[in-house]
Amino acid sequence: MSGRDSHDRARPPCAPSCEEIVDILPEPFMVIGRDFRIVATNAAYRRRYGVGPEEVVGRRCHEVSHRSPVPCSQNGEHCPLEEVLRTGEPFQVIHTHFDARGRRERVQLQAVPIRDAEGQVAYIGEYIHPLEERLPADDLLVGRSAAMLQLVSLLQRVAPTRTTVLLLGESGVGKEQAAKYVHRYSARADGPFVVVDCGTLGDSLIESELFGHEKGAFTGATSAKKGLFEVAEGGTLFIDEVCELPLPLQTKLLRVLETGMVRRVGGTQYRHVDVRVIAATNRDVQAMVAEGRFREDLYYRLSAFPVEVPPLRERKDDIPALAAHFLARREDGEALLPLRPEVIRRLLEHDWPGNVRELRNVVERAAILAAGGEIRPEHLVFEAPAPAAPAAPFPARGGARRLTREAVLRALAQTNGHRAEAARRLGVSERTVYRYLQRMRAGG
Repeated sequence: MSGRDSHDRARPPCAPSCEEIVDILPEPFMVIGRDFRIVATNAAYRRRYGVGPEEVVGRRCHEVSHRSPVPCSQNGEHCPLEEVLRTGEPFQVIHTHFDARGRRERVQLQAVPIRDAEGQVAYIGEYIHPLEERLPADDLLVGRSAAMLQLVSLLQRVAPTRTTVLLLGESGVGKEQAAKYVHRYSARADGPFVVVDCGTLGDSLIESELFGHEKGAFTGATSAKKGLFEVAEGGTLFIDEVCELPLPLQTKLLRVLETGMVRRVGGTQYRHVDVRVIAATNRDVQAMVAEGRFREDLYYRLSAFPVEVPPLRERKDDIPALAAHFLARREDGEALLPLRPEVIRRLLEHDWPGNVRELRNVVERAAILAAGGEIRPEHLVFEAPAPAAPAAPFPARGGARRLTREAVLRALAQTNGHRAEAARRLGVSERTVYRYLQRMRAGG
């Protein structure tokens, strides 16, 4: 027996002609065995990632693609190989890989089973579609902690569907960013992404904003106006602070979700809208349902796919990457990076009750205090723990109360302009106060 014959017999059954076959495919493609080892790659893969067969064949896929010693399922992601082996069916998911220059990139993976003569799955074929045409996902959801990978994995699963998503989590955790992520990786990515914050609007204004109004519907309605459901046609409508909707509008929202039809205030004609709804709240919705303050049927309709966005204290491993991300967005950001170890250490020691929003504020404030120089620990100014809120005139959040100009200005005056503390006293998120102030400045 020749040396060549011996070498060929040592190869896996599909290998002799496998590379010749997969080279026909125009996109990066690899064959992976049940033990996670790469059996073959095609020419398109080798060109894109700048490697030769000897550099990847025989190595485990998670070592090559994720630079991880363990399968991606142990890092909170869905493993295409494990899913195909479990179900015997093709599987699709979005992952973060590393490109030829060692930079992270988002890729869409399509895994298909390759069966042996007995019909058992012996290998998978994995198509790799780099998502270059879209902005990198890291500008939305930064970090690779276990909690963040679990979140991304859930969002990846629901993004391609039409399912309504309910995002739950504390104020400042990044629920709007998560909603943008779902929109970006959905079939509606080229459509509009429209935001409405129910916590900043009065009852009548919420109805007009969401559903629109006809000319003469109420005093001041001098012309017809599209509602945000119509504005979001073909895209996504993100309804933030959805629990602030009064009960009558909860009924109207439920009707739109069930029928896809909207009727403007003062109108008689129903209009069909093609809109995907993502809602968010930092409230305990189930408690509100039990207390009769939120419709049970609307809750079940919105929570077809509930997703908990983790607080920053549960994903502290992401703090260095988040801090660098916020600094890199500044004009002088490059000069401020990398952060000194003692600065990172101080950031990790803080509990971040204000979550990612608080981190962004602290980092941006530090950049200003550094005055163009290197950020040092003394430049990090953390918010003091907030004192207990007075019983009046700021009642705890829970009913159908709405922000008023007087209440917002009073809260800001009593907190010396500290927006986060004013928001806490008002029982709303800091973003809600920020948006309300924007409306006040615009004369709304």
